[in-house]
Amino acid sequence: MSVHAPTTAVQTPTKSPSGETLVEVSGLRRVFDLSKPWLNRMIEGGGRVSLTAVDGVDFAIRRGETYALVGESGSGKSTIAKMAVGLLPPSAGSVTIGGTDVWGEQSADAQRRMRRKIQMIFQDPFASLNPRWRVQAIIEEPIKAFNLLPDAKDRTARVGELLTLVGLDARDGQKFPHEFSGGQRQRIAIARALASDPTFIVCDEPTSALDVSVQAQVLNLLRDLQERFGLTYLFISHNLAVVRHVATRVGVLYLGRLVEEAPARELFAEPKHPYTKMLLDAVPDIEMEGKDRQAIAGEIPNPVNPPPGCHFHPRCPFIMPHCSTDIPPPHAVGNAVARCHLFAEGAGTND
Repeated sequence: MSVHAPTTAVQTPTKSPSGETLVEVSGLRRVFDLSKPWLNRMIEGGGRVSLTAVDGVDFAIRRGETYALVGESGSGKSTIAKMAVGLLPPSAGSVTIGGTDVWGEQSADAQRRMRRKIQMIFQDPFASLNPRWRVQAIIEEPIKAFNLLPDAKDRTARVGELLTLVGLDARDGQKFPHEFSGGQRQRIAIARALASDPTFIVCDEPTSALDVSVQAQVLNLLRDLQERFGLTYLFISHNLAVVRHVATRVGVLYLGRLVEEAPARELFAEPKHPYTKMLLDAVPDIEMEGKDRQAIAGEIPNPVNPPPGCHFHPRCPFIMPHCSTDIPPPHAVGNAVARCHLFAEGAGTND
């Protein structure tokens, strides 16, 4: 887990999101088939091999909210992001945005209207922009795809507006991506995401490939755009220092399962699940100097063959006999939801 905080102050959320649910994820599951080809299995022996990357995840995002998903590498964060924007079909479950099922049966026109409102900012700005296209063509691609501005002059003017909006110059539209720094390229990617006038944007670790010195600038830009246009974010990250500043609510993933969900301030002040506590204990904090910390024991298990019951039980300091056999159901603990047997009736607490 990355722990480096941006060197420039990051704006903290100032507005409370409305109570209206914009995005609802229900029973989301994704299984990948890792089996060898049929002929190889017949000759070499061995059966089918599968990997459950996402296992029954449920959460909802209110309009205007930044919902962050955190967890170690391989926890399923990016897989959820791809299913949420329609890039990867789920094996089971649903993603509903604005009352429309992303993967449900719908007319081509309805699907087009829905997909116009969904955009994604990818992790690597060096790979997400076509190096052979000028910036003008990159940003106007969504405008042309959804036929928002048929006239070429209007599209050029709109691209100039978007470039100015993200802190670049309108004349930068005539340049190629290689002429920009990493932070500037991510600003171009943000401008492209805004081109279709979306309401929901998935940010898949948008600052992890950038220098620490420019991370805060990009994060503040995302915050300003959210307040200006009422955007709703699904923010994927493994950097807890970043999540602490940008998220309204946080979901913690472990081996494809959501183990804790809580308002950001509450989760960082008083984490409930043992895994969340261990993640936060691993973050350097000058105020914690001299205090006892609980280090994260062991390593994340092989996702192809995860532990039975609670996936976290081999690393948990509070393990009980049934942790290795029974999958913990969700338990409401204050404003948080924790999937841990410690919060079952009669089990006590993990204080």
